[in-house]
Amino acid sequence: QVQLVESGGGLVQSGGSLELSCVFSGDSFSPYAMGWFRQRPGMEREFVAGIKRHAGGSTVYADSVKGRFTISRDNARNLVALQMNSLLPEDTAVYFCAADLVLHNIIELHAPTYWGQGTQVTVSS
Repeated sequence: QVQLVESGGGLVQSGGSLELSCVFSGDSFSPYAMGWFRQRPGMEREFVAGIKRHAGGSTVYADSVKGRFTISRDNARNLVALQMNSLLPEDTAVYFCAADLVLHNIIELHAPTYWGQGTQVTVSS
């Protein structure tokens, strides 16, 4: 059974940076597309970023984070990261890691098979 464990959340001032990490276990990592979603207070969960399977996978971003966030994967460490720069108060949310063998399920259907438990990111103004 695939398990995803996020870390790296916390409190940061507006304009600051944070890097989230997600460790994958329970299966072979490289065939899985990976993604990050977030749920802001009072809102539904939304797609943030996705990365194709295998090393050097191409990436997709939500318009709201494009140019500020970077998703990457390290297949040797079974890890996907989300580098978040120029953070804004509206980036405050619980951030979730996600995995699926089909990238379309992450970036289009927003219905990946596997979810992490989430990590809180709070950006103060």
